[in-house]
Amino acid sequence: MQSVRSGLRKGNVEKDTYGRLSCSVCHESLTTKNDPNEIFSVRSCPECENQWKVI
Repeated sequence: MQSVRSGLRKGNVEKDTYGRLSCSVCHESLTTKNDPNEIFSVRSCPECENQWKVI
């Protein structure tokens, strides 16, 4: 799982003018899952199930 920042650099994640993140493959908005036992949150695409971590 790569970070959101590296996903933005590689073109896997897009950011719109309002700062919302979306998947560049299926153009869906990313959802956030926050596990209390982990240090980072996970952003995932609901359609293609790709995941990126937010530190």
